[in-house]
Amino acid sequence: MAVKFIIDSASDVLPGECKKLDVIHVPLTVRFGDKEFADAVDLSHKKFYKMLTSGKEAHPTTSQVTPAAWSEVMEQVVENGDTAVVITISSKLSGTYQSACIAAEEFEGKIFVVDSMTATIGERLLLQYGIRLAAEGLDAAAIAAKLDAVKDKVRIYARLDTLEYLKKGGRINAATAVVGTMLNIKPIIAVRDGLVENVAKARGPKAADKQLRELVAKSGGIDFSKPLCAAWSGLEDDNLKTFLADSSDMLCGTEVPVATVGCVIGAHVGPGAVAFAYFEN
Repeated sequence: MAVKFIIDSASDVLPGECKKLDVIHVPLTVRFGDKEFADAVDLSHKKFYKMLTSGKEAHPTTSQVTPAAWSEVMEQVVENGDTAVVITISSKLSGTYQSACIAAEEFEGKIFVVDSMTATIGERLLLQYGIRLAAEGLDAAAIAAKLDAVKDKVRIYARLDTLEYLKKGGRINAATAVVGTMLNIKPIIAVRDGLVENVAKARGPKAADKQLRELVAKSGGIDFSKPLCAAWSGLEDDNLKTFLADSSDMLCGTEVPVATVGCVIGAHVGPGAVAFAYFEN
């Protein structure tokens, strides 16, 4: 009997990566107007940002994974004689967690659902840590309990390159966006207590990157014994390369894995964002 991991596409762990890791990938649904896509399955991150920035499409929306979709993959796991740990996007950002809990009721003692209380690469870190625990021989129940115990140590910060998509998503008004753009304001957001919050702002990308590093330091620093990850949004990773090059002291020479931010968070942050996730020391 093996321990399997199931994760939603809001984690931005791509289907190809999941296949290599023997992880089951379950997509949310993305809609541009009347066009509907399975996130990261028939809508790649690259295609998503092309559509987002084209000016030809309605602003995208996402829909949670349904109980039926969760139940289908859970049933396959149990029929194979295995158990599973399910990691979902924060319950405060999506109904995906609640759907997973509804589906898991049918498989008591076999399927264990973890509310990550985070998103994108924050979820990824919990998955990577869970895989490590499985390799150490822990069973699914123990892994889920461990992830629940450490998830409040996961920190994720992102500095945005534009205010346009916060405006489109209704998180700031048009006047604030116009003034912020004129002043070259780069907001910094974080996932705190399961919700996305604006935590700081700076004028210009250099100042924003510095502010992000200061937030990491103030949080207690990085636990390098656990997974960490950086990510970028859009079609070019230049901003991320600059951030990592300027963060060598903070990273203590550690090579940081890199991912891309997909549609669930990307619809709000837009292209050009830089994100960094780690376990607080």
